Amino acid sequence: MNSTHLAHNGPPGPCMMVIFGATGDLTKRLLLPSLYNLAKTKLIPEKFAIFGFAFDKLDTAGFRDHIEQSLKEFLGPDIDANIVRWLQERSYYASGDFQDAASYQNLKGVMEKAESEQGTQGNRLFYFAIAPSFIAAVAKRLNEATLSCEEEGGPWRRVIVEKPFGHDLESAKQLNKDLQSVLREDQIYRIDHFLGKETVQNLTVFRFANSIFEPIWNRAHIDHVQITAAETVGVEHRGGYYETAGALRDMMPNHLAQLLSLTAMEAPISFDADSMHSKQAEVLQAIQPIPENDVPSRTVRGQYGAGKLNGADVPAYRSEPGVAPDSGTETYAAMKLMIDNWRWADVPFYLRTGKRMAERFTEITIQFRRAPFVLFRDTPIESFQNNQLLIRIQPDQGITLRFEVKAPGPVTTVESADMSFDFSKDPANLHGTGYERLLHDCMLGDPTLFCRADMVEAGWRMVQPVLDVWQTAKATDFPNYAAGSSGPKAADDLLARDGRHWRKLG
Repeated sequence: MNSTHLAHNGPPGPCMMVIFGATGDLTKRLLLPSLYNLAKTKLIPEKFAIFGFAFDKLDTAGFRDHIEQSLKEFLGPDIDANIVRWLQERSYYASGDFQDAASYQNLKGVMEKAESEQGTQGNRLFYFAIAPSFIAAVAKRLNEATLSCEEEGGPWRRVIVEKPFGHDLESAKQLNKDLQSVLREDQIYRIDHFLGKETVQNLTVFRFANSIFEPIWNRAHIDHVQITAAETVGVEHRGGYYETAGALRDMMPNHLAQLLSLTAMEAPISFDADSMHSKQAEVLQAIQPIPENDVPSRTVRGQYGAGKLNGADVPAYRSEPGVAPDSGTETYAAMKLMIDNWRWADVPFYLRTGKRMAERFTEITIQFRRAPFVLFRDTPIESFQNNQLLIRIQPDQGITLRFEVKAPGPVTTVESADMSFDFSKDPANLHGTGYERLLHDCMLGDPTLFCRADMVEAGWRMVQPVLDVWQTAKATDFPNYAAGSSGPKAADDLLARDGRHWRKLG
């Protein structure tokens, strides 16, 4: 298996993408639009097929109609009819039970017929857009039916697994064990769509290709790091799932852990997958576990109450469909982490994520240490801002360096100035959902932007002490922040105790 970071200048070779959960929300909102965008930019194989598998009693004609309706709903009515037709002509469907062996024998026959018609040469990408409880069973059934078996020199077989990768550290270990019992590790692509965003991919290049930044990317020059993933949406139709997950499980061991690893890792010897993954895993494993007694002082949890967002009234979490009226599930989580290595000793990393926040806003803030002030003692300057590097991930993507300059005029006064670069102009439109690059990479056999088993387990190890304490000590102050606000006051206090403050949302 070639794990080298391959060039992405053209379409991959022939293959079939088999989507388990083909009629579900993830497929409609993200996978089908991503395939449309790849087809539009000619970054999809000419010999390509989509095979849908789900419980719904559809036939191939019905699935092709479903594709068109989904694309119109999520990309707009003015989509290119030729591209839609191209995808439809390469689409097939079979219904069945994910855990029933007979369903896989039926699937095998229909798949082989589709492969023959489309000339995909037996190369298969299996996408698990399914509930976590089905992942191990589907992987096992695919193996039993020899659908995912890969022989030396034969067609490739790869499996993309969506988060959550387990429910805690022990279940993540068990899931890895179950998958690795029927698949080689290099066949398993654990997807984190944050890694498909242009700014995230650019982070390592920005760090290691610019000699002006790498020498100061350490504890001697950086005061602290903030990583924020704020959402304006509530739990929407996911109340049942969210009640069993919560903000900490949903975001911290995966999305935010990956952003932290790319921000803090040491330089790899190359950009190939193994080198990158090893350095990411290494820094995650260097995170100091939060002692049980320190969890209350180094973490914050919150739950949104009723409030206003963009001028409209929005309900409290406990009033959302599928949510218990006395729910103790957190919709906001923040934590202070320390990394025990030479680069980052004594530099706190503050992570926060929440729903129904004032702004939709994902960003990494690198806060540099304050410059000596004595030089300005005889001027009217009372204070100036620390230098900041702002790495914006959504809704807009870009990088801003904030520094102090003298304001024009005869008196020495200081003001902040920004130097910015943004990714808003994307001529290929390859990053519409964040999944396009990841699907393309999987078809090419490049796992660099996916998660290795040890990275997943290190992410869970980071949050497990917090999960244990929160499980036994229930919150007594929910709801403790209003929808449309910046989160609970306790989160502000978390930084204030260190003489710091969160960067304002938006």
